[in-house]
Amino acid sequence: MTRTHAAPDDADLRHIRRALHLALEAETGGNLPVGAVVAMGGEVVAEAGSAVLVPFYHPGRHAETEALARVPASLWPRSREMTVYTTLEPCVMCAGALLLHGVGRVVFGALDPLGGAGELLARLPNYYEGGAGVPEWVGPVMPELCDPLFRRVLERFDALPCGKSNF
Repeated sequence: MTRTHAAPDDADLRHIRRALHLALEAETGGNLPVGAVVAMGGEVVAEAGSAVLVPFYHPGRHAETEALARVPASLWPRSREMTVYTTLEPCVMCAGALLLHGVGRVVFGALDPLGGAGELLARLPNYYEGGAGVPEWVGPVMPELCDPLFRRVLERFDALPCGKSNF
């Protein structure tokens, strides 16, 4: 995996801002404040906010997996051209989905020191390099806007019966 802290370009900032908007919409609707956008060639092809808590509790309905599920089937043969933008560094589950679907690049707004998968991806065996490859991992970008959302994610999990220890 290539992890970079390169300055984001205008398209990156535009898509992260859209992911922020989706995160705030998800939070307003009772979900966790995480949003994700899938783009190809600078154009949005799918997007989603977290759906973990509403309409029912489902631990797998993260913003990234929800957005990937909305990508038109006709685009999957070109998945290496996709960039996923998300407000929070993807967790292990989401990173696995990104890896197995062959997404070429991930740009995230805030680091997740509790559950972010960037360091894990950096240690994957070369097996994945021979397949679709490990995505480029870019971030954090816009942490000043995305870090407060992550703090609110933690607050929401503290209030759940499972608590933060299971997050």
